[in-house]
Formats: sequence, C-alpha cells, structure tokens
Amino acid sequence: MAAFVDEVNISVQAGDGGDGCVSFHREKYVAAGGPDGGDGGRGGNIVFLVDDNLSTLIDFRYKRKYVAANGANGGPNNSFGKGADDLIIKVPRGTVVTDRQTGRLLADMSGSEPVIIAKGGRGGRGNARFATATRQIPRFAKPGFKGQKLELKLELKLLADVGLVGFPNVGKSTLISVVSSAKPKIANYHFTTLTPVLGVVKVSEGNSFVMADIPGLIEGASDGIGLGHEFLKHVERCRLIIHVVDVSGSECRDPIEDFEVINRELRRFSEELANAPQLVAANKCDLASKEQIERFKEYVASKGYQVFEISAATTQGTKELIAATANELSKLPPLKIYQPDPVEEWRPEELARDRSFDVRVEDGVYIVDADWLEGVLRMVDVDDYESLQHFQLVLRSTGIIDRLIELGIEDGDTVSVCGFEFDYVS
Repeated sequence: MAAFVDEVNISVQAGDGGDGCVSFHREKYVAAGGPDGGDGGRGGNIVFLVDDNLSTLIDFRYKRKYVAANGANGGPNNSFGKGADDLIIKVPRGTVVTDRQTGRLLADMSGSEPVIIAKGGRGGRGNARFATATRQIPRFAKPGFKGQKLELKLELKLLADVGLVGFPNVGKSTLISVVSSAKPKIANYHFTTLTPVLGVVKVSEGNSFVMADIPGLIEGASDGIGLGHEFLKHVERCRLIIHVVDVSGSECRDPIEDFEVINRELRRFSEELANAPQLVAANKCDLASKEQIERFKEYVASKGYQVFEISAATTQGTKELIAATANELSKLPPLKIYQPDPVEEWRPEELARDRSFDVRVEDGVYIVDADWLEGVLRMVDVDDYESLQHFQLVLRSTGIIDRLIELGIEDGDTVSVCGFEFDYVS
C-alpha cells in the first residue's frame, strides 16, 4: 500500500518567452527588403488540475522541481515563434497550494477547473518591430521575458462532509466499514488506521454524503504527540463531526474523560473546529452496562450534545445515527472552500524593468553584475556597429557608464559584462 503523504514542498518554473529574431528580407529582384525578424513565442504556464484517481501527494516526494517549456524563438520572414505547451500538474482533490515565500494562498484545488499557478514569459520582439523612418535597418531584437518561478507548499485537506474523531480503537474504522463501502484494516490494537479513510454513505436514492475516518487522536495531539496531530487538518473542512467514544471502557479508560480530552485537542488545534456541529456516538454499547451508558449519556447531554447508542460491530443503532447525520447535514452550509488571497497580477514586463546592477573592480577589470543584461547581450551582434551602439545606449541610459566613471575608469580599461569583455572608450 502506498504511503499517505499529505504535505510537500516543491518548486515550479514557468517557461521563458522565446527571443525575437534579427533578420532582413532577401529576395531576388527585391532591393533593400528591410527587417523581417519575427517575435518569440510565449513560455508554457504551470497549471494545476484535479485528478480523482489520486488520493495522496506521494508522487511529489520523488519529483520536487517542475519546469515548463520555453517558447520558440522568432524566425525570418516575420515568422512568430511557437508558444510552448502548458505543463499540467495533477493533484488530489482538496489540495491547497500556498506560496512558501509570501505565505499567500494561491489555490484550493477542490473544483474541477484547471488553475494557472505560474505564468509563462511573453516572447521578445523581433527587429521588424523596431524599424522607423530614421532607423530603417535595426540590427537588434528583444529577448523573451522570464517565466514566473515559485516555491510552493502543497497541503492535502480531505473533502468530507463528516469526520469521525475519537481515541484509537474506539470503533471508528468498524463504523465507517458498516455504513459505507470503505474497507479499512481493522484490528484490536492502537493505530491500526495509519491513513485517513474516505467512504460514501448512501442514505437514499440521490442522497449521500462522504464520511472520513480520521486516525486516532490522543492527549497532546495538537502539540505533535502521537499520530493524530498529523491528520487534524483533514477535519477542518468537515461540516459535521461524529465523536465516537468507547462507552464500555474496554481500554480501561473513562469514556467521559475520553470525550473531554478529544474535544480539548480539537479546541487547541482550531477554535472554529471545536465549535463545529457534533454528534456523539456511544459505541460498544453491547459490551457496556446500563449504568455505564446512562452515566455517559447524562453527562454528554448536559453539555448540549445529541447522543446515539450504537454498536458498530453488530450495526445496532447505526441506521438511526446515519439518519440523524443526514438530517443535520441538510441544515448546514456546503463544504468549506478556501478563497485564494488577493494578489497583484504578475507582470513580467515590470520585472524586466528592473535595472539594478553592481560594479566592482578586480585586478584592474571593471566587472558589471546585472542578471538582466544577459538577455540584452544575447540579442547583440558584437560584429555589427549599430548593434553595439544599441548596447552602449543601454549601458548609458541605465547609469552603468556613469558608475564606471565614478570608479575612475579610463580609456583602454577592460570592462566585463556577463562574461563579455571589451575595452572602454569614452
């Protein structure tokens, strides 16, 4: 059986846009055809999509980096580069996607619609775009924009109408197995349920609900003790909680104390969860004395909860419990869906406007550090005078030349930009 993984960290990188093309029209009998370099294509998006065949995030344990394809470069004859295909990442229903760096909730993958998580970069413009009346033969183009890169946290929070909570070995697995088609492993020892189990409970034709067996909690679970704390998050969406208690005390525990301990752990984990509607299933009534049952029922009823006497092993009282559950659900709002935090639209062109740089001198060489210059250099023809003029204009307009002068550069000194070296001429 595959391990149940419900929380992972991954990184995603949308595709970069393709570079614009530097090209000139060449055709027999056509003089001075002019620039005809096309634009680059769009980079691929990172898209998340729900797959109901998945029930765990285990696949992301083995692959943590996802990179979409880059757009194709533009071509001659005003040929536009082909946009890259989106990278589709499939996740289980109920996966919550969060930006690890900002803490922003990006998506709650509870519906069936695909969600774009990271956007691909726009393609660069070809040299045909830069032709003007005074610049008729532009020998430069623009590089494509970078795709969006994100560090993500994926967290699976099960989509269930009803959550079964209670100490280990109180009969939750048995209960879900007799009221639904779920078949969890059942045995008479602690923590047999190592993963949450979902089952569809059919009430009548066209009327059903989803029940989740949440692995057993113990005292201190909200502080990370035992296994239960790992799965408390899966109760958060539940519209209704069924609190299963071993009323017979077969584990040598007091059922009233069990009841209070579990509710205390729910409250410490989430006040909202503690205030959720709750029905109490007094299980193993076939093993309990009448005095035990009455004592427990009287105490729980005094707290304002509805109690049902059941025996999951013999199915005694389970029909009444399910009927009451369905009736209660009909009065409650739909499953909780987390709304993404508002975030400004990602604009790669604004990132491209970042012209920050640093200049340092090492062994007489003036080294310019500026990641954004890599794209500019990629589109410069170092053997073409006009193209080099464009590069020099970029250095001057962004303040790099002024900074070199401040540092005392003189004619003939060597300047290194992203590995490209040239002699400075004022």
